[in-house]
Amino acid sequence: MGFFQLLMKKKELIPLVFFMTVAAAGASSFAVYSLRKSDVILDRKRNPEPWETVDPTVPTKLVTINQEWKPIEELQKVRRATR
Repeated sequence: MGFFQLLMKKKELIPLVFFMTVAAAGASSFAVYSLRKSDVILDRKRNPEPWETVDPTVPTKLVTINQEWKPIEELQKVRRATR
């Protein structure tokens, strides 16, 4: 019996199939969206240290409330010394 023949025979399965299809499409689209974000790095050969290119003045948290981003002086000194 084909899939659509089964749905026509048992009409109570139609909402279940619809919601499962919508959920699968939503999960797939979110996975693709997450992989395209700039925070996700899949290629480690071209950029092995991605934290070096992060701008400290741009907050990357999901929620930032009354927080100021300032560079740490000691970290800047170490960074300059290692380059």
